[in-house]
Amino acid sequence: MTRDKSQRYRLSFTTGRLFLQNASPAADMYGRVRDWRDVRAAIDANNLLQSRASRSATRMSGELVQRLQQLTDSEVELLSIAVAEERAHLMWVATCRRYALIAEFAEEVLRERFLQLAADVLPEHFDSFIRGKALWHGELSEVTPKTMQKLRSTSFLLMRDAGLTDDGGRIIPAVLSTRVLDELVKQTPSDVRFFPTRQAV
Repeated sequence: MTRDKSQRYRLSFTTGRLFLQNASPAADMYGRVRDWRDVRAAIDANNLLQSRASRSATRMSGELVQRLQQLTDSEVELLSIAVAEERAHLMWVATCRRYALIAEFAEEVLRERFLQLAADVLPEHFDSFIRGKALWHGELSEVTPKTMQKLRSTSFLLMRDAGLTDDGGRIIPAVLSTRVLDELVKQTPSDVRFFPTRQAV
């Protein structure tokens, strides 16, 4: 990933996990209206995220749409008809594209440990990763311990939602469907790099 090391990380990925239940309906809606603002307005108007608090619902709908906007139109079209595993993989990619910290952890720790035949990825690996990144990103040094715990726990929840690890942190090799793989390799570099897999990058 080409990225200026001085660019601050977005750290708002603690909202909404991977939105696996809502991603495909939102993608299908976009296919019909072709305007993400209209999609978000419809989600809010109909409370499709089923949040009891309106402020929370608005925040989550914004987060969902921002992640979906990271996908190409062909990826969104695929998402609208995807089976569960494909949906999880596409939303993991959308999250990685939206959040460089997650993307770099996926590529530099999760995938690298898999390729080195390590069995798991654990909280201490995340902490070590953060310490290394904090040398370049002062905003990570400013995060409170409570917020850092939330970032860590959410990162592991996201990996589990995507089917890439189990509850104990054991790495689950990703088997990307042909149609998901075909989309990811259109990127340069290929976004297959976000997955623990030996499929072609």
